[in-house]
Amino acid sequence: MRKFRTTSWRAYRPDAAQVLRASAGAGCRILGLDPGSRRTGYGILAWEGGECAHVAHGCIDVSGLEFAARLRQIFEAVQALIATHTPDEVAIERVFVSRNADSALKLGQARGAALAAVPASTATFEYAPREVKRAVVGYGAAEKAQVGHMIARLLALDARPPVDAADALAIALCHLQTRRLAWLARAAAGERR
Repeated sequence: MRKFRTTSWRAYRPDAAQVLRASAGAGCRILGLDPGSRRTGYGILAWEGGECAHVAHGCIDVSGLEFAARLRQIFEAVQALIATHTPDEVAIERVFVSRNADSALKLGQARGAALAAVPASTATFEYAPREVKRAVVGYGAAEKAQVGHMIARLLALDARPPVDAADALAIALCHLQTRRLAWLARAAAGERR
């Protein structure tokens, strides 16, 4: 019994991209969030007709406030973003726990405040930091400068976005790539039937 399924290059179907464009015709808007207790980055991408387009990016800076006020401000700012841009899906970074438990708890609370602002009807997805870096840069331990550079290149931005906004755009782009691969897999499965 074979361990791995083998396929030939002859199974390659270049028309799969047409199937992808047809299934993605309705479009989708993704809000990427990079939560932080002092700065929360956001990035919004649109998927239209098989193409990715940059909509907006920025940072929610709450560094001068008390912690409870920071959480309230993050909640309200994410609510305002959702009301303004009406994303179909939200992608957020999974909490990264290092050595400092206090920082991890604060980060988790900031992430919770951002997620609480997302309506129940909006699908939410989470991605690990290494997964996001691997999707954008090709290396899971890439530096923040590398992520910012690749985001500026991939999205054809005039300048490199701020670090937190670049991370949020990377999360949104990672989610769009995951969606695209799922569409391609469904199209390939439909072809085989």
